[in-house]
Amino acid sequence: MLETTAFKNRLENLVQSPETQTYLLAVSGGADSMVMVHCFNDLGLQFQVAHINYKLRGKDSDLDQKVVEDFCKKNNIKFHLYKVSDQDKKPENSIQLWARELRYDFFSRIREKENLNFLVTAHHLNDQLETFIINLSKAAGINGLSGIPANDNNILRPLLSFTKEEIYTFAKENNIEYREDLSNQKNDYLRNKIRNEIVPKLLNTNDHFLENFKKSSLYLNQTKDFVQQQIQEIENRITIFNKYHKILSKKKLSSESNFVKFEILKKYGFNNEEEIPKIFKAENGSSFFSIDYQLVVDYDELILKDRKMEDAGQMISSLEDYEEGILLIENFDFSENQIALNLENIVEIESINNSFEWEFDAEKLRFPLRLRRQKEGDEFYPVGFSGKKKVSKFFRDEKISILARQKIWLLTDSENSVLGVIPYRQDRRNAGNEKSEYVLKIFNKK
Repeated sequence: MLETTAFKNRLENLVQSPETQTYLLAVSGGADSMVMVHCFNDLGLQFQVAHINYKLRGKDSDLDQKVVEDFCKKNNIKFHLYKVSDQDKKPENSIQLWARELRYDFFSRIREKENLNFLVTAHHLNDQLETFIINLSKAAGINGLSGIPANDNNILRPLLSFTKEEIYTFAKENNIEYREDLSNQKNDYLRNKIRNEIVPKLLNTNDHFLENFKKSSLYLNQTKDFVQQQIQEIENRITIFNKYHKILSKKKLSSESNFVKFEILKKYGFNNEEEIPKIFKAENGSSFFSIDYQLVVDYDELILKDRKMEDAGQMISSLEDYEEGILLIENFDFSENQIALNLENIVEIESINNSFEWEFDAEKLRFPLRLRRQKEGDEFYPVGFSGKKKVSKFFRDEKISILARQKIWLLTDSENSVLGVIPYRQDRRNAGNEKSEYVLKIFNKK
């Protein structure tokens, strides 16, 4: 049963120490939102109120505004009003979607300006049932059937476990003034049709229908949380690299069920079930795009690049973007027979096996030596091969992913010739041998 104490308990389940938080309440003037603001006021919480006058119902819209505004004036509550005007370009269709985007944009601006912790809406259990039915008709899956979340992205819905009937009873017992939106009685929209025609028939089938639905909704949410935890654990297991981009093992993910593939890739905007099989059949180098990500198929890997971060130039650090590279050694001190340089604390070497040890004949080297990234046209004479090879072809032959190539360091001399691809292969022309009097050793510990 809805009482102020029960409301407080529900709020405490959603946030820690609700009395220390600040809130923006979305109040339309209807029974549910007026009951909500009444409870917040009775509990002495720190909150402000936002109301939108859509000007859709003429005088009735103005009377809705007046009810909310009068309550705020009477109780000394800060009131934020947005009146829809011709500049808002109200569409002829999709009114509900337009109105939703408009109000949440307004609420977001107020929250940011006033530095408020949470937005609070007055969705209740009947709204939850309507949403369940709508999502059921759309084949929305477990996330859709779990319904409206009680706490999501700093949006709280403390009335979600209370019925519309309980809200009306509370309003009557506490003499709370509210306005009825008569347009809700029309079946112009799908939600109204479900509310007015389908829900009453369902409620008539069982005196405890809503209570049982609430329990079912709780079970679905627990199931959803469990499934999401399992999906995340699988994603963690198949993640190869997760620093600048995310790289998933294509081989490991392909062995998972279609459900797991979809749930993992959906997080990156690839939510078309028909497109998922195409990703796993695509040729090397193929790209797929969602709003926020580019997915590149690269041998046995799936590279997920955040397009927004790339556009902002945030993927490459200032160190990596420095074209001249890193000065490693200015010259060789020939008073020493051997100099050893450990790269462990100089650069990060990103490879499964990043340990190596190369010896160079110092007399053959042209100093200074630098570390830099690959450039077009780079070539070298790798140890163990005859002749020379382009670095780009070496990468392809070694099946080094496109993303991994961007993180590989080349050791170069003063003429910009490649002395080695770290940590994979040294150039043989300047390699040290038993006859070398002066040796430069460059290595990295695993």
